[in-house]
Amino acid sequence: MELDFKQLSIAIRAIAEEKNLPEDVVQEAVEQALAAAYRRDYGDRDQEIRIKMNLNTGEVDAYITKEIVDEVSNPAYETSLNDAKSRRKDAKVGETIEIHEKVESFGRVAAQTAKQVILQRLREAERDIIMAEYEDKIGTVLNATVSRVEGSVVRIDLGKAQGIMPRSEQIQGERYYPGQRLKVYLKDVEKGFRGPQLVLSRGNKEFIEWLFKSEVPEMESGAVEIKALAREAGVRSKIAVWSNVQGVDPVGTFVGGHGTRVNAVMSEIGEQEKIDIIVYNQNPTEFITNALSPTKVSNVVVDESAKRAVVTVPEDQQSIAIGKGGQNVRLASKLSGYEIDIVAENLQTKSPEVTETVAKPVVPGRVKKKTELESSLIDAIEEHGDEAKS
Repeated sequence: MELDFKQLSIAIRAIAEEKNLPEDVVQEAVEQALAAAYRRDYGDRDQEIRIKMNLNTGEVDAYITKEIVDEVSNPAYETSLNDAKSRRKDAKVGETIEIHEKVESFGRVAAQTAKQVILQRLREAERDIIMAEYEDKIGTVLNATVSRVEGSVVRIDLGKAQGIMPRSEQIQGERYYPGQRLKVYLKDVEKGFRGPQLVLSRGNKEFIEWLFKSEVPEMESGAVEIKALAREAGVRSKIAVWSNVQGVDPVGTFVGGHGTRVNAVMSEIGEQEKIDIIVYNQNPTEFITNALSPTKVSNVVVDESAKRAVVTVPEDQQSIAIGKGGQNVRLASKLSGYEIDIVAENLQTKSPEVTETVAKPVVPGRVKKKTELESSLIDAIEEHGDEAKS
């Protein structure tokens, strides 16, 4: 088997077009492979060889770098001064010179080696180009298709490249199947042993923020913004929003008329994930109170240095404040940046500050027994009779 250089030059152009690679990148990969093949057939593996290929004619030229010496002991690496001067008149001993050789063909083994190297180089070139293209898209949402599901890892087709979505980046409870169309967030481009790996996500909080950006044009103008966001994908998200324009309701802006905007986001992430939109506040006490929504908070004591807060709530609100599996208080802590401790209000020994903010509970009257009622009636009659005599 020999390499047909003319066919090879045609293949180079076809590969460049098919894989959307620059022709010079493909040509460079092929020339490096041919240099390796030349070393195998005609030279030594440590030789410094440069190959040049004419894509129009398919001609291949080799240029071997050799040292100019008075007496040649190793022809693979050395050339005589006389031979060097025939190629370059000002050649001197101790310098190097490129010796031109015409390449007509390669043997079977060398040809096979060249093909393997060409394929490897092309894969590397393709990966490098993908890396450069997608590095600019980190932090954006892309339209994609599920390629296949391998255990806990979902393979995603982005068109020009393939990416992976690990279990940790998936939405809890969401099912994936081949051919499924969905939006994914490009989290990172990791450089691994086998080349760049695109890491995709639907479960991170940035995905939610990006979806709101596409639904809330006021974010683009800067009228409103998301100040903080906490998420447990597939379960619940809390978003703290803020208005930079007087008179603009930030919560209403994000919810949209009849809930259209928030519903559009929920339809993408799944109806099972609830979204709480609350107003951001620079005052930690107010912010923590809002973050624990829909809990009714009695009192908040903040330790700014320790970034902790003790929140007192009515007894009937304690389970709401904590949430299922501690979800509500956990998300509120992530959102506010404070470690929150929930304390149930003791109705028998209320603190003064709590008494001010919590209405006194109504205690129902005790139902009296029949004998007690008769005694009370007799006492009342006797008291009335004494008053009449006087």
